[in-house]
Amino acid sequence: MNFEAILSDLKAKKYYPVYFLMGEESYYIDFISDYISSEVLNDTEKEFNHRILYGKDIDVQTIISTAKQFPFMGERMVVIIKEAQQLKKIEQLENYLNNPHESTILVFCYKYKSLDKRKSIYKTLSKKAVLFESKKLYDNQIPEWIVSYLSCKQYKIGHKATHLIAEYLGNDLNKVSNELDKLMIITPANSEITAESIQTNIGISKDYNNFELTNALAKKDILKCNRIANYFAQNPKNNPLVISVGVIFNFFQKILLYHTLKNKSNSNVARILKVNPYFIKDYQIAAMNYNKRKSMDIIGLCRTYDMKSKGVDNHSINEDELLKEFLFKILH
Repeated sequence: MNFEAILSDLKAKKYYPVYFLMGEESYYIDFISDYISSEVLNDTEKEFNHRILYGKDIDVQTIISTAKQFPFMGERMVVIIKEAQQLKKIEQLENYLNNPHESTILVFCYKYKSLDKRKSIYKTLSKKAVLFESKKLYDNQIPEWIVSYLSCKQYKIGHKATHLIAEYLGNDLNKVSNELDKLMIITPANSEITAESIQTNIGISKDYNNFELTNALAKKDILKCNRIANYFAQNPKNNPLVISVGVIFNFFQKILLYHTLKNKSNSNVARILKVNPYFIKDYQIAAMNYNKRKSMDIIGLCRTYDMKSKGVDNHSINEDELLKEFLFKILH
């Protein structure tokens, strides 16, 4: 089952005896387990029928014996297994899965990894339990996720503000959601979260960031590129060279791909490059300023400066000078 289907069933009070939540992205695992923990039982029932166990401290037999207990003064018992990835001999669950206790909701939070799909325990879980794999989103999926997250809470956000957050915070959904929650506290309901608000409250400069740097490179705006490079030099901890090189690499990969497209309609470009249609014009401008050969050369430069930023073939030049040198070679 996917996240939306599981949540829909939970809201409809359609519960299953066993939920096995696994995968690299902890956000969805936490969301589902927290929802079950807070919503299935009322406050009185929680006092008697709510258990939280930790995989590093227990064994499978303890889990089974706990799950087989009957609820006291209520219809259900909820048992949450945190850090389930640390459980040993997890295959011992199979007998319980074949005959689970119907009055117990047993939830496993198996984070940062997934079960081997070839194993018998995985096949049994897929048949007898709600098995959910929480996968990391790709970087290009984060802006859409941000818009959706805020929309569900009756907030809006502009394209630039969305990409500021996505670029600065990356694809850690817990980190992104925490920052968005902070912004919503200080932003009136049913209004828009702006780039100015993000700069003030999160500390991301709305004018000097990697998103604006690629925009300036696309236009060959030498003055703006140098201003951003100088700002990065003054704030090195928040703007490491290795991150900037990675962003530029991804941008010019898309420019190179753009050059190979026969159908350059906005809809097709957005689909192939996996970008918001709002930003298509930036790629069109960049493609005019950097031909296919130059784009390939820049991708090669990215690889070179990525290595230099990590100290390979570079024993004396600091990150500030490396960035300026890198940008000069791109622009000339």
